[in-house]
Amino acid sequence: MSAGDRRRARLADAWLYLCVDRRAAARDLAALLDATLGAGVDLVQLRDKDATDAEIVAAAAVFRDAADRHGALFVLNDDPALAVAVGADGVHVGQDDAPPDVARAVVGPDLLVGRSTHAVEEVDRALTEDCDYFAVGPVHATPTKHGRPAVGLAPLRHAAAVAGERPWFVTGAMGVDTAPEVLATGARRLVVVRAITDAQRPTDATAAIAELLRRARASDAR
Repeated sequence: MSAGDRRRARLADAWLYLCVDRRAAARDLAALLDATLGAGVDLVQLRDKDATDAEIVAAAAVFRDAADRHGALFVLNDDPALAVAVGADGVHVGQDDAPPDVARAVVGPDLLVGRSTHAVEEVDRALTEDCDYFAVGPVHATPTKHGRPAVGLAPLRHAAAVAGERPWFVTGAMGVDTAPEVLATGARRLVVVRAITDAQRPTDATAAIAELLRRARASDAR
């Protein structure tokens, strides 16, 4: 099995996706990643729009180490070349970034490429693009997506109907309170930010969301 096949097999079994910045201190970052990856996070993205490349490189070493300890995937936001340089498992690109085929040309066949979508037509386009997974949202407005309006539930219902085997995740203020209506659309994977990173007990918050996702999958099997 190639490195790309191994990553895609792990992605197929990834349900809870944590997006986090570099945090203030490496020790705090390592503790957060250990707590959340140990409690049910399958995929973690380093996303920090204000960081320099040097700061991203330093933080990425902490992400890579934590992901390796827990058998998780580590994805970098926006920058395909930097994703390769820091040894990430993949890169995630938005609608305003380089398109997936350009990202793929940089990262090669063995790294993952993720894609953000915000509308039904973007979901449909993602299914024709060279991306390994896509995200849909934000379902609710969130300060982590400045200026991005809420998309509601309709694109989720559409994605559930057309995505087939392509993994896809839901973004936008996801947490224990907002997940049930999202899971009712047929979605089974969530991207979480503040519900975990701002929680007093990130381990407990992670475990609670992971349990919701596990129950949804169990109901599918019945």
